[in-house]
Formats: sequence, C-alpha cells, structure tokens
Amino acid sequence: MTNEQYAQAESFWTRKDETEKKLDADALYSWIDEFLSTHKVLTLATATKDFIRCTPLEYSWYNGALWIFTEGGLKFKALKENKHIAAAVFETSASFGGLRSLQIEGTVELVELFSDEYKNVAEFRKIPMEALMKLKEPMWLLKIVPSEITCLNSDFKKDGFGSRQIWKKCHS
Repeated sequence: MTNEQYAQAESFWTRKDETEKKLDADALYSWIDEFLSTHKVLTLATATKDFIRCTPLEYSWYNGALWIFTEGGLKFKALKENKHIAAAVFETSASFGGLRSLQIEGTVELVELFSDEYKNVAEFRKIPMEALMKLKEPMWLLKIVPSEITCLNSDFKKDGFGSRQIWKKCHS
C-alpha cells in the first residue's frame, strides 16, 4: 500500500461518521449496558514498549466498570508500566451485515486484595471469599474503567442511525 492508501483506509470511519446520524447518548449507553451485561468474555490488549499481549478473559460488567478476576500472566508485564488498555467484546457468530461489537479504550486499576471493593465484586460474581482466601496463588482483580467505547451494530441502520456509534466518558 502507498501512504495515500493507508491514509484513505485509516480515515474511512472518520469520514463516514461525519454524515451518519448519531444515537442519543443515553440510548447509546443503554445499548452498551445491555450488551456488556449479556456477554461474559472479552479480549484484553495490553502493551508496553515492544511487548504486546492480547488475552481472552471472563469479565463482569458492574457499576460502570469491567471486572476481571485473574490468576496473573504476561498481561501484567505490560500493566506494570502502562495502565491504558483496549478490549473487544463481540458476537462470535456474526454474519455479514449482522455485526454487533464493542471496542473499549480505558484504564485499568489493580484492586487491593481482599479490600471492600474486592469483596463487593466477589459477592456480585457469587465467588465465596473463603475460597479466594484459601488459594495458593491470589486471584488478582482488575477494574477497567472505559473512557471511550466504539459500538458497531448493523441493527442501528434499521432505525436510520449509523452502524458505528461512539460513547465517551464525560470528564467533569
């Protein structure tokens, strides 16, 4: 590809978004909330310098954040230096014209082991604290706070909206 072709491909959605009808922010967030509540697996991308890791993980959507209990792994190599993440949640059986997915950008926090916040999420997930405390290795808890979520939903077009909608967290 030439530089011009890369630029053309890169700007596709930006150019298309300029003419597409946008959903109301509350309606968009409601769709995001429903989608994240009815799915359980995301792909988490972490990176630092020349190290990149992409990990499928089970999550819970609770109180406006994604929560992941994890034993550890190479994702922590990147998280140690870079708290910015990207994640994807998607329909695994999408057909052409039937796409539904979220691309999430945000930051990750490591929740202190056995803190009140840790216990609240364990309770929400129905994971007994006694079991977590007896483990030989700890189950770390990641809290992902989204700053931007890009929604791709072919069904939005049925109501006259663009199939790509972007939600951004308000910084107040």
